[in-house]
Amino acid sequence: MAPRALGPSSFLFFSPRGAFRFWQRNAYIFRRIFPESIAVNFLEPVIYLLAMGFGIGAYLSTIGGLPYLTFVATGLVATAAMFGATFECTYNAYVQMHYEKAYDAVITTPLGVEDVVIGEVWWGATRSVLYGTVFLVVITLFGTVRSPLALLIPPLFLLSGLMFSVIAMTFTAANPSIDYFTFYFALFVTPMFMFSGVFFPLDALPAWVRTAAWFTPLSHVVSLSRALALGTVEARHAKDLAWILTVTVAMFPLPVVLMRRRLVK
Repeated sequence: MAPRALGPSSFLFFSPRGAFRFWQRNAYIFRRIFPESIAVNFLEPVIYLLAMGFGIGAYLSTIGGLPYLTFVATGLVATAAMFGATFECTYNAYVQMHYEKAYDAVITTPLGVEDVVIGEVWWGATRSVLYGTVFLVVITLFGTVRSPLALLIPPLFLLSGLMFSVIAMTFTAANPSIDYFTFYFALFVTPMFMFSGVFFPLDALPAWVRTAAWFTPLSHVVSLSRALALGTVEARHAKDLAWILTVTVAMFPLPVVLMRRRLVK
């Protein structure tokens, strides 16, 4: 069969079956490398939990009325989900696209660029749910989860995983070299990781820092996951959910358009 014709707005008409087939391909590959992959992406937040929760927690017993271990654990669970989607849609996606030429091969079949990008984004969200949920089980064993509302955290990770995957795929589609991912992590992911309320409340920081932190996607995921884990959901958390949805919907066409320009000459 001939490759699908690519019109200027064809990203709106992707094939759900085609995107699922690409998601299915990634799932099949992941099944074979699961032990190595889970170790790389999962152990880092666990190490942070042990170092910060028990290390600093030995000197700082409570913060905001919570044991410091509980405060850190309910924030780190959001970062586990973020890193699951981010690593998949940056390094893993770039290797498939640039070195393995997997995307070029796929779009010579009935699948289009839209199916590849959307399938990759959904796979990134799937890994976000997987890593975040496993980490949620771990912090539950530490006794830091206090509410049955925590059952809503995996669905939250699906939404936030879509957001982080779309952002990462946008950078990957425009990235000229794998070395440039250093800038993505140093200038975007790491500052977001440090200033999203994971390790300390943002209330005592200067106003301009709080404002900048509010616009970071991770801060809203941390706020929601902590509220669900502790059973302290309030009306103000609707703004967090609205921001996650707004960023995801607004950026969703970008990786498709950029990837099409890159792959279709």
